[in-house]
Amino acid sequence: MSGVVERPRQPLLVGLVVFLFFAWGFATVLLDTLVPKLKGLFELTYAEAMLIQFSFFLSYFIFSLPAGLVLSRVGYIRGAVLGLVVTALGCLLFLPAATLGLFPAFLLALFVMAAGITMLQVAANPFIELLGSEASSHSRLTLAQAFNSLGTTVGPWVGAVLILRGGVAVKAAGLSEAASAAARQAEAHAVQLPFLVIAGALAALAVVFWLLRRSSAPPVAGQASLRAIGALLTRPRLVLGAVAIFAYVGAEVSIGSVMTNYLMQPHVLAAAAERAGQLVSLYWGGAMVGRFIGSYVLQRLKPGLVLAGCATGACLLAVLSSLSAGPVAAYTLIAVGLFNSIMFPTIFSLASEQLGPETPNGSGLLCMAIVGGAIVPIITGAAADHAGLAVALLVPAACYVWIVAYGVLAARGLGLAPAKG
Repeated sequence: MSGVVERPRQPLLVGLVVFLFFAWGFATVLLDTLVPKLKGLFELTYAEAMLIQFSFFLSYFIFSLPAGLVLSRVGYIRGAVLGLVVTALGCLLFLPAATLGLFPAFLLALFVMAAGITMLQVAANPFIELLGSEASSHSRLTLAQAFNSLGTTVGPWVGAVLILRGGVAVKAAGLSEAASAAARQAEAHAVQLPFLVIAGALAALAVVFWLLRRSSAPPVAGQASLRAIGALLTRPRLVLGAVAIFAYVGAEVSIGSVMTNYLMQPHVLAAAAERAGQLVSLYWGGAMVGRFIGSYVLQRLKPGLVLAGCATGACLLAVLSSLSAGPVAAYTLIAVGLFNSIMFPTIFSLASEQLGPETPNGSGLLCMAIVGGAIVPIITGAAADHAGLAVALLVPAACYVWIVAYGVLAARGLGLAPAKG
């Protein structure tokens, strides 16, 4: 007996789940294009514009546990259908939001959309691992993550072309209040097109999954519960890892959110809105490339030290960009994406190491910590309003300092001994 679990191969389901990873990566990074567009459209401060990210990432905190409970009742395929339908509904809500021309309506659409994506993530990550033999589970998950990275790389480019081509400000000079409102509404319609296309694609995918609902899908293992997660708060390695996830997602989202406006500044690149939005693709593309490099490096060095090294690099680049101007300021910030690459999976694996049967509950806590993507961007936006975008970059830089500390502590085992399985 080899001890390796053999499961029937299901290439069709594998392909569909891999596409899910691409779809939510693509949809999520469109927010980086949406922030500058809606900021100009509704004449928002940076802190107000960051409510876009707040509305989206708050869903992870609210819906991660309910999604797990629903998944345990309906199974992976029906769970994917539910996630797709809710995500598509959120995308369709961009139509009335654009018609009404109201900022809160866009926030509601994003909140609903993120609720569906949370369901998809809760379902898809364990599902892809179970669709075949245990020996090849890592390769399937790596393939899915690669397509997720492809989505996050392509998304900003498409968003820049479709959303930012007309600029980010409403040309309302000299217009009456009614004419200004009409101009704002016309600009708002540019926002809805990519989301309506995504809604159509997700609805079609939901139909395909529904037709496959009687397939021999693997059963759902036990899910996280709030009481069980609370019992894990005595585990320093897990709790401090959750703080690191909070800091990492907050830093990554903050930089992606302000990058378009940052590159448009006269003392940086003075780039047009569309061009600046396209350059954000390099930030996310760097993360995709870094994952391939990181997979090689992590086989040879301690994960904690690799994490600390990458976080140090990201911190120094963010600070250097903050203190610089011109192409140096622009491309040092874009290069942060390369160092971001291995942080989330490495923190996740270090924090949940040897939790044994409590792994689902530990994963639930770590997923809830993704709410950092809602909180840290608000702080970054407030800093930008009071001191400028360059100074605001010190907020994500401070987040990376904590990740350095966590990596070093994990590598040395100082108070962070793995949990007993």
